[in-house]
Amino acid sequence: MKNIKHKLVDFSINHYKLATLLMVLLTLAAAAFFPWVEIDTDPENMLPADEIHRVFHNQTKKAFSLSEIVVVGVVNEKDPDGAFNPETLSRIYELTEFAKTLRWPDEKKPGEFTGVIEADMVAPSLTDHMSQGGPGEIRFEWLMGKPPKTRAEARAVKDKAFSNPLLKGRMFSDDGTVVCIYLPLTDKHLSYRIYNELRQKVARMGGEETYHIAGLPVAEVAIGVEMFSQMAFGSPLAMAVIFALLFFFFRKFRLIILPMIIAVFSVITTMGLLIASGFPVHILSSMIPIFLMCIGVVSSIHILSEFFDIYTKENGREESIREVMHTLFTPILYTSLTTAAGFFSLTFTSIPPARVFGAFLSIGVMIAWLYTVIFVPAYIMMIPDAKLENFGMSARGKEKENGLTRILKATGRLTYYRAKSVLVLSVILVGVAIWGITQIRINDNYAKRFTASHPIRQADVAFNKHLDGTYAAYLILEGERPERLTDKGIEKAAQDLMHFGDEIKPQFPQAPDLAKRIQESLPKLKRNNISYEDFLGAVMAHIDALAEPASDEDYDAFQELRGFLGVEKEKLKVFKRPEVLRYMAGLQRYLEESGLVGKSTSLADVVCKVNQELIDGKSENFRIPDTSPGIAECFLQFQQGHRPHDLWHMVTPDYMKANIWMQLKTGNSMDMRAVVKAVDSYIREHKPPVELIYRWAGLHYINQVMEEELISGMFTSFMGSFVVVFLMMAFLFRSPLWGLLCMVPLSITILAIYGIVGLSGKDYDLPIAVLGVLALGMAVDFAIHFLQRSRIKYREKGNWKEVITLMFGEPARAISRNVLVIAIGFLPLLVAPLIPYKTMGVMLFAIMSLSGIITLVVLPSLLTLCEKRFFKKRNERDADAG
Repeated sequence: MKNIKHKLVDFSINHYKLATLLMVLLTLAAAAFFPWVEIDTDPENMLPADEIHRVFHNQTKKAFSLSEIVVVGVVNEKDPDGAFNPETLSRIYELTEFAKTLRWPDEKKPGEFTGVIEADMVAPSLTDHMSQGGPGEIRFEWLMGKPPKTRAEARAVKDKAFSNPLLKGRMFSDDGTVVCIYLPLTDKHLSYRIYNELRQKVARMGGEETYHIAGLPVAEVAIGVEMFSQMAFGSPLAMAVIFALLFFFFRKFRLIILPMIIAVFSVITTMGLLIASGFPVHILSSMIPIFLMCIGVVSSIHILSEFFDIYTKENGREESIREVMHTLFTPILYTSLTTAAGFFSLTFTSIPPARVFGAFLSIGVMIAWLYTVIFVPAYIMMIPDAKLENFGMSARGKEKENGLTRILKATGRLTYYRAKSVLVLSVILVGVAIWGITQIRINDNYAKRFTASHPIRQADVAFNKHLDGTYAAYLILEGERPERLTDKGIEKAAQDLMHFGDEIKPQFPQAPDLAKRIQESLPKLKRNNISYEDFLGAVMAHIDALAEPASDEDYDAFQELRGFLGVEKEKLKVFKRPEVLRYMAGLQRYLEESGLVGKSTSLADVVCKVNQELIDGKSENFRIPDTSPGIAECFLQFQQGHRPHDLWHMVTPDYMKANIWMQLKTGNSMDMRAVVKAVDSYIREHKPPVELIYRWAGLHYINQVMEEELISGMFTSFMGSFVVVFLMMAFLFRSPLWGLLCMVPLSITILAIYGIVGLSGKDYDLPIAVLGVLALGMAVDFAIHFLQRSRIKYREKGNWKEVITLMFGEPARAISRNVLVIAIGFLPLLVAPLIPYKTMGVMLFAIMSLSGIITLVVLPSLLTLCEKRFFKKRNERDADAG
């Protein structure tokens, strides 16, 4: 270690021009890759592409032709008819027609278009109204074929809309003040572009209506886009604040520009390496600059602070900076290593962007360290002596008694003479923090990442106030596939056929004989690997062949037998069975009555509505038919409308998979978890009439899975990193006891921060989980500096009372300056309109401030009370002192 230290310091001082040139060339080489940057704003990529839930989600979208949706809400609370007045409905029609045009040529697929899928749009002018057209017949017409011109026409539209329970709470509110347009997208990444196009359109429309645009895809992509744009604003602002603080402390522009250069060069080099490695810049990676801006100046501020305190004109630049580097080389190396270790722990999570973020942030920290130890001495050697006139503590002795110095001296006395009281208060703080941690609520909500004044947040509040929810989750039910044909299957078909022949004998006397004739030919119809369903189809085809030359009486009997097998075949299609659809309806009713789900829509609802209109249109006939043929008739009638493809959003063409569309009123992940548990409980307590497999899909569910994966991964990384940092500290101090002592400020800080999160009612979400891991590497830095310097000075003095006085001089000033610069440097994030940035600013300010305070208060108090335990001999060897 000593050889490396001496070689690096000597190289930087003796070859300062070459050292500077090397840093500049490395930075320029990394910057050359910037034109190839790829931006990834999709939070779904937080999960690996092959993650089981994500794969099923994408399979479900394909199987049911589902798309991510942008919701446009038109609100009119002033008109007595709400949104169902001629003017508002005309504007809704105009907006619908405009939305149809939001399509652009697909760059990846020449000749095709991407954007809004017109065929799947939901709007008053694009939705079928079902009514009776005669006995056993349904008439389909557009709910609003053209904009109404009179109030009577507008009220007629309202009456038709309110007659369909499938639309209530989804397309319009119960009080009629809100009407929604649903815009399905070919690609959710277009949601922000469409969002902006719609905002520009409604700004030109006028009228007394209020327009809201929302949807989970909009919120997700908007967060990504706005985080990138705000990072471009937040990083320079953080730099400006840090620069101002450095100028306040050191008053020499030539020197305070030094940490800025190191921070900027570290960011450029790190991001260049990330891009050169082929990784896209994800939402998480976009935060690397703001972290490195603040972390990259830490070591150089320590060096500047020490240089400021010991520099004298007599010693000159070279001797002073050499002494500083020999004193601080080891502490800044280990603080950089521990910080990098904390960040690197993210590489052990299952989240790909988190792994990239952690890896390159840790690389950036070490780049910042290398630039610091090479460039800081080189830069100081390039400053003429004349420019250091009136620089340093010796030149401004009065600063020894400034406000910061007086506070530090008083703190030193407090920790020596009131050490027991300090530790008692610390234990109380830890106890309160632990209780606060038990109150933490794990929850995430994309809409809540925007401030209350943001249009997306306002839209979310408005929609979920008036409607039954705009957060979609899909419960996919799958029936057990028909087994391959066996001899038992043939025997069952034969027995069922013979039994039915006996049943219809009074009407068709020859039926038993014909059934026996068919039975005898069944073994001949067996094929290899044929399913039972296909076997019944083959038997029906065989009956057709037998019936063709038969007499009229036999033909009719054959057709009855064939019809029976047809019904049996249809029963194998799980979601054509009445008992299965009733089970689905019961599950939906349970979830809606529990309040967990605002509204649900499924195949059962469609069948009930069609059956109602087929019979007499009365509400008591909004029910599921008693037979499979009755259900099949409902499907057939529904597909006579303008939108027959809508059926395949709810069931697959083989009727073996069905989709229940759940609408949740909040984007809270805890609510999604509650719905999942409720479904588990219902199916466990109410056995389905057939074997059903059930799984979940939808962005809302995927986000909940992502939260669980990330938070559990963060906890694992945190614990692993905690152990790694402890081992590094034990190695640095050559003592597990000193390693534990070094972890005290970090441990108390983490407990206090999470305790505050629990006590304040703030949700423990993804940003906080990530910050918890990042804090681990940062919060230990000040303790390393304090303890390392304490050991050196104790070796010189042999008495803690003398040492503590010295420690609350220059070392404490250096730590305090760093605390103030870094903690306050994160505060510019509070001006961002996104809550994660505000959270990050507050938490990092609290983490750096608390860790600094605890380092300067708790550590010296512990050393005061346990001096003999920690300092066994005056001449204790310190392998790292030099």
